[in-house]
Amino acid sequence: MLPGIWAAGWLAFFLAVPLALAVDYLLGEPPAAWHPVVWMGKALQWWGVRLAPTSPVAQDFKTFWRSALIWCALAAIVFIVTWAAQQLVLMFHGLLAAALLALLLKPLLAWRMLRDEVLAVEVALGQSLPAGRAQLSRLVSRDVSGLTAVQVRESAIESLAENLNDSVVAPLFWFALLGLPGAALYRFANTADAMWGYPGMRGGRYWQWAGKWAARADDVLSWVPARITAVLLAAVTRGVTLRAVARQARKTPSPNSGWPMAAMALALGVRLAKPGVYSLHSKGRRAGPLDTRRAARVGTQVVLAMLPVVAALQLLVLVVLAWAHA
Repeated sequence: MLPGIWAAGWLAFFLAVPLALAVDYLLGEPPAAWHPVVWMGKALQWWGVRLAPTSPVAQDFKTFWRSALIWCALAAIVFIVTWAAQQLVLMFHGLLAAALLALLLKPLLAWRMLRDEVLAVEVALGQSLPAGRAQLSRLVSRDVSGLTAVQVRESAIESLAENLNDSVVAPLFWFALLGLPGAALYRFANTADAMWGYPGMRGGRYWQWAGKWAARADDVLSWVPARITAVLLAAVTRGVTLRAVARQARKTPSPNSGWPMAAMALALGVRLAKPGVYSLHSKGRRAGPLDTRRAARVGTQVVLAMLPVVAALQLLVLVVLAWAHA
């Protein structure tokens, strides 16, 4: 006999992912006023200005632990609220439960918006370099003012590869294991890392200690999904070995983002670099306008390839729970 949520609506969990991706494809993002990730961002912003100091501090364990406590409290709220919403949805049955669960899951993943924003960088570059830089600044936190056209394009492709994991693969991975609360917890952790997880000054505040917990939590939750993303990128394009991906990924300071970026660089046969930080597949050719579109097509293939992966993980969870409660 299956326990809890799986006994109540296992069919809804299996159908929710393809339905959520269909909603994403057809409708895109919900309005900001109804977007749970926007709500998370506002809460993190409110607390961030109260936690991070305005000047550098050599060692600030008090700020570190206060920030960690607030992160855990907010994460608990996210988890509990989404668990309650999931339980409410599962009071319905069959396709209705699946449709409602998909509508709750959709805001926690965002492939159409990511794809459109990256392709918009290429369109803007076709107009002028300043326009391309301005469009890229919507995607990345780095200074774009000195980037060349090729560097703008490389940054857009890097952002697509990294956020393919953060905005699609990782939320679906945690949904497969923990349901809606898992996907929501991951998006909260990823949003917290994006807003707090800086090693120095940003926005007039010092994040070295205030953001350390958020950065490490995101590293832990992204570790497996980032490698799944790299494996899927290699699988859908072929000719890319995981050994080569791992070798390139080690060139980046991040324990996770280098994996999808390296896999994308090798899959496209182009060099992707962040000036002064890393250069992935340095022997590759310079990225051209068609490579941005190729990256978007490859990303779509990865999203579709994630469907059987999620189904397999859900089936594994189902088998383990059934065995544990036999």
